[in-house]
Amino acid sequence: MDRDLLDAVQRWANDDLRSLNAQIEFLLRRSLQQAGRLPRLGTDEPPAE
Repeated sequence: MDRDLLDAVQRWANDDLRSLNAQIEFLLRRSLQQAGRLPRLGTDEPPAE
């Protein structure tokens, strides 16, 4: 991962009082949800369209 990108995410995590790992997970979940690709609970399958 690009160092500048990682540093920017770390600053954002600090602002939100999250760990870097928690911030990355938050961003991935939000992105997946916005794309309609967040798996349903208990499955690895994306929601039906």
